[in-house]
Amino acid sequence: MTAVKTTTDAVPAGVPTPPARRRAATGGAPRRRAGALDRALPHLLLAPAVIGILWLIGFPVLSVLFTSFRKLDLGELVRGEIVWTGLDNYAEVLGDSEFWTITLRTVVFTAVVVGVSVLAGLLIALLMKQLHPVVRIVLQIAMLLAWAMPQLAATTVYQWMFDQQFGILNKTLVKIGFESFAGYSWFTTGTSTLSVIGLLIVWQAIPFLAFSLYAGVIGVPKDLYEAAGIDGASPVQTFRAVTWPELKPLLLMVTFLSMLWDFKVFTQVWVFKQGGPDGGSTTLPVLQYLKGISQSHFGVAAAVSVLMVLILGALTFQYVRRLIRSQEGVL
Repeated sequence: MTAVKTTTDAVPAGVPTPPARRRAATGGAPRRRAGALDRALPHLLLAPAVIGILWLIGFPVLSVLFTSFRKLDLGELVRGEIVWTGLDNYAEVLGDSEFWTITLRTVVFTAVVVGVSVLAGLLIALLMKQLHPVVRIVLQIAMLLAWAMPQLAATTVYQWMFDQQFGILNKTLVKIGFESFAGYSWFTTGTSTLSVIGLLIVWQAIPFLAFSLYAGVIGVPKDLYEAAGIDGASPVQTFRAVTWPELKPLLLMVTFLSMLWDFKVFTQVWVFKQGGPDGGSTTLPVLQYLKGISQSHFGVAAAVSVLMVLILGALTFQYVRRLIRSQEGVL
């Protein structure tokens, strides 16, 4: 009578069966399926941090949004009254022609400052790669010192440099032959005032941009440069074919950050001329301060804040879209 060969008999001696191998891999205990608690555990561990971040960020945002629909002057603030006005604050702001003038001025000022600072940061980053190590270290230390200088202190220094009577700039220009700059005032118009303020902001922004872009430049593989050199590419062609594609995502990111920072610059503009002369250098952050703190129209100031966020979102939407696409490898 022929014996029936079972599956177990077909396994060579000393070789564990699949269930045995699984038990051995898990320390001898049978592996159990992940339950609902196991799947939810990571989310539960992250929940306190997420709730804290939402509270710290979301509460002020909602508070400003609700305040923009209220009449909240000094009287209502003292009495604790809640007076809802609907869209009256927005109608007052949007119906003021001065608001649109200030908005256009802020957008143009931001675009010029961001463009100049990003271009200067890129050129310095490319220059640092070519410099001797000792010279590069000296340049980096100088930029770090400029970056570490407080905004108020830097603004005070620039006020002294461009002072009409005692400024070192006017005295230097006179000494080299430009006699017309004796007693010249750099703050007679809003355009000239914003030009000086923009120069200060560019000077303070260059260190961050240069260091960030320099990190991207030295991160480009050397093999690509060697291949471009073998092909006989010129420095301009090498930059366009090798450096630029590798640096473009980082350049988009620092441009986006610069737009966020420069759009809401307040300290430098206010310390120089408080938005003057005759409101010629007033930007949206200064307008928000004038409406809220100076005139105690907190509801109107909140409406200006919400409109600033919407304008900034419209300006940066295309940058965020391009940044996301570049991360996905589309660009």
